[in-house]
Formats: sequence, C-alpha cells, structure tokens
Amino acid sequence: MLFSLGHRFSSSAARAPVGGAHDWYLREILNAFRVYDVAHETALTPARALSERLGCEVLIKREDMQPVFSFKIRGAYNKIAQLSPEERSLGVVACSAGNHAQGVALSCRYLGTRAVIVMPRGTPRIKVDAASNYSFVEKTSRRLFVLIDRSIDRRWQVDAAAEAARLVREEGLTLIHPFDDPAVIAGQGTIGLDGIFCCVGGGGLLAGVAAYVKQVRPDVKVYGVEASDAAGMTTSLNAGRRVALDRVGLFADGAAVRRVGEETFRLASELVDGMVTVDNDEICAAIKASFQDARCVLEPAGALAVAGLRKHVESFGDLDPAATFVAVASGANMDFDRLRFVSERADRSEVRLSLRIPERPGAFRELYSRIFPCNVTEFSYRFNRQDRPADIILAFQPQTNKWFKHVFLSTRVRHASVFRRLSDAGYEPRDITNDELVSAHVRHLAGGRAPFVENERVFRFEFPEAPGALDNFLGSLDAASTDINCSLFHYRNYGHDFGRVLVALQVPSDYVLDAFLANLGYRYVEETHNPNYRQFLSSDA
Repeated sequence: MLFSLGHRFSSSAARAPVGGAHDWYLREILNAFRVYDVAHETALTPARALSERLGCEVLIKREDMQPVFSFKIRGAYNKIAQLSPEERSLGVVACSAGNHAQGVALSCRYLGTRAVIVMPRGTPRIKVDAASNYSFVEKTSRRLFVLIDRSIDRRWQVDAAAEAARLVREEGLTLIHPFDDPAVIAGQGTIGLDGIFCCVGGGGLLAGVAAYVKQVRPDVKVYGVEASDAAGMTTSLNAGRRVALDRVGLFADGAAVRRVGEETFRLASELVDGMVTVDNDEICAAIKASFQDARCVLEPAGALAVAGLRKHVESFGDLDPAATFVAVASGANMDFDRLRFVSERADRSEVRLSLRIPERPGAFRELYSRIFPCNVTEFSYRFNRQDRPADIILAFQPQTNKWFKHVFLSTRVRHASVFRRLSDAGYEPRDITNDELVSAHVRHLAGGRAPFVENERVFRFEFPEAPGALDNFLGSLDAASTDINCSLFHYRNYGHDFGRVLVALQVPSDYVLDAFLANLGYRYVEETHNPNYRQFLSSDA
C-alpha cells in the first residue's frame, strides 16, 4: 500500500522524541498493557520439524492467534485508546488493505468509536468481509462504517490514501496510520519479548520489536524480512534514505508497501541488525513448514518471518544446536483460493529438469533407473518424431542423506549426484527449477499435437501413490509387448493417496492392449474420444 499522506498525531497521544532516545519507546511499550484489553498474549510454539532440518531451535510467535488473526490489533488499539474523548467522538479513519483495517475495526467496536476504513480495490475478499463483519456488531448505533474504494484507476493505493486524507481534512477524523506512528509502533513492540525475525511492510512491527529488544537485550539480533518484489526497507537502508519503489508485488499483499514510514525507517536504521529478502517460492515453503509444525495456515505476509529465518540460518550452514531463533507469524488471513498456488510452489526440495531421451520403447524405464531411489513427482512427455530425441520435463525430490545435518545441504549433494549420472548417460539435463516461464506455463503446455502418431489410444490411470508405483507401471508397460509404444505421458504428484497418469499408447490390436490393461491391474478411464483430447492433443484433429 502507498501511504503518501502525512498523518496527524493526536494531541493526547505520546510523541516520540527526536534523535536516538530509545528509552522513550521502551517506556511506552512497557506501559502499553492496555492492548491486552483486546489482544492475546500469544504463545511461542516450537517448530520441531523445522528445528531438526536447520540444526537449531526454532520457535514461532503465534500472532495469527489474535482475534483479528494478525498482530495489527496491538498498534491500532494502543493508538485509539490514547485519543481524547473529543477525538474519539469525531472518529478515526484508517487506510488499509486488510489486517490493519480489522485491528482498527475491532478496537473501535470495543471503545465505542466511529471509524471509516478505506480499503483499496484489490483487497482480498476475506479481509474485506472480516472488517465488514466487525462493523455490523452494533447495527443500531452505526458508529462504525466501512468504505470500499472501487476506483478504476490502477493507482488504487493513491485513491484510497487520498480519500483517507479528505476525511481527515474535511471531517476532522484522526488518522490511525498502520505503521508510521509512535503509538502504533509502541503497540506493536509489545510482541517482541523473545525474538527475532519480523515481517516488514511499512516497518511498524520491526521498529517496535527492535526498540524493545535492543533496550532490554542488546545482544539479541533483530532482522526484518521482506518479499523480494516489495523490499522497500531493504532498498531504503541500502540507500541511506527512504526510497519509494516504482511498483510492488502483491502476493504478500499484507506487506506490499511502496514506501516505508519515516519513523520506522529511523528506528530500523539505528537498531536493526540486517534484512532478508525472500521470493514467492520461499514464502510458499514457509507456509507449508508452518502448517506442518504448528498446524497454522499463514497468509503470505504472515509467513515472511519464517521464510527469512529459514533462509538466514541455511546461509550460515552449521550452527550451535543451542542457538534459538524466533519468527513472528504475523497474520493468517489467507484466501482459500491461494492455497492451490501455495501448494504447487511450496516444496523447495523438488528439482525440475529438462531432458532428452531416445525415441524408443524402454527409454522411460532406463531414465528412471538413473534417478532411482529419488521420488519422481512430475513427468511430462509427448511424441514428436521417431528419428529425433524426445523432450522431457521431469521433477524429482532428492532423498535426504542422514549424514547431513541440514536438508538443504543434502538436497544439493543428491541433486548434483543425479545430475551427473544423467549427464554421463547423454540425457543433456538442464536445471529449470527456478525458471518462472516453465513453472507457470511451459510445463503445463509441453507436448501438444504429435504429427506422426497413428493408432493412438488415450487413458487416464490411477495407481496407489506409494514407493515403486511409477516403476511398476513402467515395468508393466515394458513387459506387455514390444509392439506397444507410449506416445504421451503426463504425471504429477499432488499428495493424494493415488497417482494420476495420462498415457497415450500406440497399439497394433485390441488383444495386445487388453492383455496389458488386465496385467497392469490399475483403474483407468479411456479418453480417446474425449473432445478435449481431439482438440488439443490428437494428431488428426
């Protein structure tokens, strides 16, 4: 979000002193006990699986367990509770894409204060609905209203901020800034009792935690974590001044801020030990890791700290097993529709390769033997021409070596070993794991129509998703008859209890095909006459 408007501090609220007097923040944070009128004192949950992988103790600070499923309730309530009766009677305004809006909405409902919440176009529906629900608790008084800005202007952040500024100017409302306000920062600082990776959008959480921790335990390091396509604080700290990003990615929408706050930047410059940036795949992996360890489904911004902690620790290799790191799980307002993307991109152990294999029967199993015992998770092939090698997209998970302390080291070694075996065998492997074009598009489109295929029959098979199932399928195919040729093969492991494989077979007769299907013993559906196959994959369409 872009918050270009200046914010008006209330007359009754404490003001941060200019300069490095961080003891002021320590006092304000320790006196911000009022936030527990509405906030919970959240637990530190041991992340046992992640701790074992990284070789140190990892704890997750469960701010996703707050009433609004985000830490934002702390700063919002601390600020609003300090307003004078006159300021509360006029009301407050907040400009937010969701989590701060919910914090303000719940705070105002509790304190009986009118609020106007300006939410920009594109805000995830789950956050719009949540803020709206708080507004209808007291229907008769109508003290709380929610305004959704539906401007068609692509610079929706500017429109939302401009509307908030108009309400401050024309109606005398007090702006509750999501991060660049000392009272908000002090409220967020009540979270930082143990430690110390924080997500960064505008910087309020990072600044508040650092202001507390560096006064109480200056030896404890505090790190901020940003999405690599919304790294406003990292860019600003590197430049030595606040920098407005030209654009920000919206996957981690809760931390999509073009320009960090003035006060948050000042505190981060003086107190923060370092910044970590993570990409979308690393965020998705952190969401998965958090679910496995704590059974929480974090939103992308909420998982930033876990992703940053993991990346930071991995970059150092071996650490003291007694070392303890804390990641603040800052929010769990996850849109259900995003889970498909998260699941697809979450597994960082998966390696994707492009390969070339000879166009002849038995070539699949020969290839598989070079990868075994690694788990193949994706296999995509389409016949082209008999006199040319076949192009394959294949994904696999390198098995973890028990002698390696860290999974990422084991994965790298196993990946290199498999890659070397494939290269020596002439498969011409290329690592395409991090190619966004392949991840998002090419692997789903690879193949198409084969111009030289005859007598093709198409089947969808289901087989139990267990070790050796794919090998058994390929072995049955090889053993059936040398007259059967596989002209299309697509398999993707989606974590179900059965695997789905699409296969096209060139068969000389129904007798040979029937014998193969009976011997295989897997459930199947023939799709030869499916109009979608005829339109997109058949050579005689």
